[in-house]
Amino acid sequence: MRRKKSNIGATLLVVFFLAIIGGAVYLANSPMFERNAPKIEVADSIFWNLKEPIKVKLSDDSGIRSYKAVLNDGISDFVVLEEEVATPQKEMEISVTLPRAGWNRRSASASMRIEVTDASNWNLLKGNSSVKSVNITIDSVRPTAFVLANSYSIKQGGSALVVFGAKDKNLKSVYIKTSFGKIFKAEPFYKPGYYAALIAWPVPEKRFRAWVEATDLAGNLTKAHIPLFVEKQRYRRSNITLKDRFLNGKVADLAMEFDETANISDPVERFRIINEEIRKRNEELIHKIGSKVSDKLIRRWSVKPFLPLKNAKKVASFGDHRFYYYKGKKVSESYHLGLDLASVKMADIIASNPGRVVYSGYNGIYGNMPMIDHGLGLYTLYGHCSSLNVQEGDDVSRGERIAKTGKTGLALGDHLHFGIVVQGVEVRPVEWMDAHWIKNNIVSIFHTARKMIDRRSE
Repeated sequence: MRRKKSNIGATLLVVFFLAIIGGAVYLANSPMFERNAPKIEVADSIFWNLKEPIKVKLSDDSGIRSYKAVLNDGISDFVVLEEEVATPQKEMEISVTLPRAGWNRRSASASMRIEVTDASNWNLLKGNSSVKSVNITIDSVRPTAFVLANSYSIKQGGSALVVFGAKDKNLKSVYIKTSFGKIFKAEPFYKPGYYAALIAWPVPEKRFRAWVEATDLAGNLTKAHIPLFVEKQRYRRSNITLKDRFLNGKVADLAMEFDETANISDPVERFRIINEEIRKRNEELIHKIGSKVSDKLIRRWSVKPFLPLKNAKKVASFGDHRFYYYKGKKVSESYHLGLDLASVKMADIIASNPGRVVYSGYNGIYGNMPMIDHGLGLYTLYGHCSSLNVQEGDDVSRGERIAKTGKTGLALGDHLHFGIVVQGVEVRPVEWMDAHWIKNNIVSIFHTARKMIDRRSE
């Protein structure tokens, strides 16, 4: 009997110890005892303008229980944030601001220390802790930004050139911003610290205003107004009646090429999809390709008037706002953002200026379409071609035959849809076909800017 009691006691003792071990293992692996240190998300080195708060993100699996932020100006420590969080948060953001008094504002550098403890019961209920130190470069001086020269005016649907200076030892970005939200990238020009940009006013936008923005790494911002005389342009409104012959002929044939219209039986709806949805997709490709600007410094840039088709007659204008009707009801609308030119069938299309072919292929309603980059964000495109003589990546010379006119895409007769794009915005081709306009708005602006830069460098 004693032996049985001894065996039972030993078994109970083993079960007891196993329960203790199991409980310990369970607690050690439970969320209450998680062992991951809190995460502190802020760069190791930052620039600070002393105005905007420094944002720091904190996160932890069990929640943030307390945090502390200490700034040092090179002489003294300043506790600027310290909190015991009543309800631990798994994610939170804190804002570190300048102390109200005692800070050495002449200091060019500082440091910050962030201390964080989580709500875990690990480490004898003290939780896990993290500490991060950050080096701070203090920069409260705004960049300098100034316009050197610019085109006198800009027309609705037109272009302009701006040359400006922007300097700061910690310069981060510089560009031209507009009242309708479009940002135009500037290309380094002539000498360090100077920039040039072609800008554009899209046809649908009723108002135009533009300014230079220069921002440094500390977030200091400077704006410089561009003194352009703004000229509104009245474009033609065209009311076009759709014919059954057109809908069941050209449109029906074109509809078979696109997934969006392949199974649409209603000829009017097919046209609407092609004229609006397919057009939008095709134009987005043009905008994407035509938005790229080089980061390389350019010393000189010039173009000759664009005359892509000899003995050509204009058959449709740029900027037409077209409204399409079927049996008296408006069914669609669009803008015509190119200049239609025609001469003879399959006429040679000439490159008026050197450049690089950035696209050469089929682009929906534009048909076969080469697109050429001429530098400084200026692109030309040639729509409805019957054949293409260039491929993407080719460098073309002035006078080179790049394609032949045709009626591919949404075109009834053989012609050239000639488009000019400035940083993704279609602009008035007639300006870039005019030697007088180019001289006054491009050549003379660069000439004036170079003279001013040379004087500043003396």
